[in-house]
Amino acid sequence: MARQKGIIKLKGTIGDITFYKTQDGHLAREKGGIDASRIKSDPAFQRTRENGSEFGRAGKAGKILRTALRALLLNSADGRMVSRLTQLMVKVIQADTVSVRGLRNVIDGEAELLAGFEFNIRGKLGTSLFAPYVGTIDRVSGDISLDLAPFIPANLIAAPSGTTHFKIISAGAEIDFENETFVSTNSETAILPWDVALTEAISHVNPVTANSTKPLFLALGLEFYQEVNGQMYPLKNGSYNPLALVSVSGL
Repeated sequence: MARQKGIIKLKGTIGDITFYKTQDGHLAREKGGIDASRIKSDPAFQRTRENGSEFGRAGKAGKILRTALRALLLNSADGRMVSRLTQLMVKVIQADTVSVRGLRNVIDGEAELLAGFEFNIRGKLGTSLFAPYVGTIDRVSGDISLDLAPFIPANLIAAPSGTTHFKIISAGAEIDFENETFVSTNSETAILPWDVALTEAISHVNPVTANSTKPLFLALGLEFYQEVNGQMYPLKNGSYNPLALVSVSGL
């Protein structure tokens, strides 16, 4: 892989060189590799096929989780979130000690490894929200809840420059990774001032299916706003809004 220089940037293929654009700039690489039909049938590539199968399964698992949290992710994700989540899903699948290699999956893996995942590395929840909170996943009732005692926002929320207001958002999700379906609900506070006034106690309840046997997730995030002439505007188009998985029950 090489970086393209010069005024004119190329896309496409010339001879054995492919030119393309990524988040890291305009790059070029030499064509090559092993024939796809050989990878699919040659016994020498059995491990490659197994790894590819599990990587594909990880990609699908990440997609269904992102879809379940789409309402929150619209304003709270970085450009590399998809690849970061897929890499972590691979680790979840590799933790499956029941299935044979190539057939390992999220259900028999360790979904709890997803706890703490930050969807936006430009604005992490762990470095933004310092108010104590309690996240609870109740499988019997299906309630996925979040509680925060009253706190002073200016002291316990590290907000980006220009912030005047904020909102706390959360979601509960029940994911059936095998059938690629989900149940999810969201909650949010009103837009609150980022100042030294004590907030009210905050309580969110995001119900999913009672007595579920599927992995359950609690996501928590913040949205930052700037007030201009009485109107609220998402601060910097939400580019610094944090969102993370704060509790996971894999069962």
